[in-house]
Amino acid sequence: MNIFITLDYEMFFGTKFGNLKTSIIDPTDKLLSVASKHNITITFFVDIGYIIKLEEYKKSHKILEEDYELIVEQIKSLISHGHDVQLHVHPHWEDSYYDGSKWVIVTTRYRLHDFSYDEIQDIVHRYKRSLEKITAKKIFTYRAGGWCIQPFSKIKNALKNNGIWLDSTLYYDGMDRSSTHFFNFKKMPKKSQYRFEDDPLIEVSNGFFMEIPISSYRVSPLFFLKKVFLKKFGATEYKIYGDGRGLSSGSLWNKFKTLMSYTSVPVSIDEHKSLLLQKAFDAFCNAHREEEDSFVILGHVKLLSQISLENLELFIQNNNLNNFTTYSKEFDTRRLEENV
Repeated sequence: MNIFITLDYEMFFGTKFGNLKTSIIDPTDKLLSVASKHNITITFFVDIGYIIKLEEYKKSHKILEEDYELIVEQIKSLISHGHDVQLHVHPHWEDSYYDGSKWVIVTTRYRLHDFSYDEIQDIVHRYKRSLEKITAKKIFTYRAGGWCIQPFSKIKNALKNNGIWLDSTLYYDGMDRSSTHFFNFKKMPKKSQYRFEDDPLIEVSNGFFMEIPISSYRVSPLFFLKKVFLKKFGATEYKIYGDGRGLSSGSLWNKFKTLMSYTSVPVSIDEHKSLLLQKAFDAFCNAHREEEDSFVILGHVKLLSQISLENLELFIQNNNLNNFTTYSKEFDTRRLEENV
């Protein structure tokens, strides 16, 4: 069984942006200590739009020059230690700006689909090129910001024209619609990997694109009630390392639904969600028995906590006979062999 530990490497987009060192650099270092101890590698989906903005403003703001050097240095260190870095696109950076004392996050165009076809082509090209300039590695995997990958037809050519052929955005049964977010994965194949062409929900055996979905797990309303309780009364090990405040991504209907019925959530190491890791993996193994099946764990560096790392380490120890790997290790060479 292939196990992919994947982290979205990004800041907060809500009412409080947070501090780079507190929200990204330090939590990443803590995570890397666990990875190094067990000799495993991790995939980081880097929000390169933020780094492009840092580069733009660093000439006139010394503090942003320091942030730019700090984050670029860490990304280069990730590569040098064998970790994987891939493309995460949050295009609202096209409208967001630094006002001289703080970041002003503008999310009126949060989805890539909020831009024109020509703008989408330009964003994907610039973002991929900037990330490859830092990593000196070929970037071929994509994760849409906020899971907003639909309708795929509007972004398909931009990805294809820029050599992005592997996606890891979807999770089975996922759905949401809010003022910023939209996605509906209800009809996607219940597989751990498959090919597609025009729609990631429709499998096409010889499709150009490959989907490696984030694994999902069904939880009861008690799971979300527990989250509320731990957030208010939980011990310090449940407190996230990041010091910002996130964008509210769920619609009111979706939030109400989670308190009324079972819901599918991405398998994650964020906050208390890490408590479900082993249960989710056991359920996955019961449904997927092929050696090359892919179990994909999601996380956000900014949402890691002490309990996250403890549960992740326990999970690694309990499942060390499996193949902890990255997209570059498993799929880049295979793509060349297939000559697709």
